[in-house]
Amino acid sequence: MAQKINLLLNKKQIILLGFLLMVTLFVGCTAGVIDSNIEIANRRWTYRNHISTPFEIKDNTKAYNIYFKLRHTADYKYANIFILAHFKDGKKMITRRYQYKLAKNDGEWLGSGSGNVFSYTLPMLTSYHFPQNGKFEIEIEQNMRDNPLLEISDVGLLIEEAK
Repeated sequence: MAQKINLLLNKKQIILLGFLLMVTLFVGCTAGVIDSNIEIANRRWTYRNHISTPFEIKDNTKAYNIYFKLRHTADYKYANIFILAHFKDGKKMITRRYQYKLAKNDGEWLGSGSGNVFSYTLPMLTSYHFPQNGKFEIEIEQNMRDNPLLEISDVGLLIEEAK
């Protein structure tokens, strides 16, 4: 009887140890600070609809890559997009304007497609060092002539440690 109990305890310990090892591996693989996607209501992105993403940097000695994420339908009528990104650190705000090419000259979309929706992960800043540890916020707004900008389904931000 004692052998059966010891054998059961050993099996439980092995299973628990294996589970903890898998969790540790998965947690260790995530170098992302934030990966957000905000759905745009009715696929109509207005000037007033700023996409705001707060996040925290715990180690400013590391370099980070910041990406703009976009999803649009095949009915989006432009080959590019202009956005304004407002970088806020609580004390000051810096605004940058970005233009991204979304289609080739022949009209073929550059993003990865899934049915009628095309996705992009576009670089904003690479190997960027934040000035200090703490809380930050990046606010994205569309900067095209159309208001609302039609057929934009999702907008987001990806911040990860640079490799």
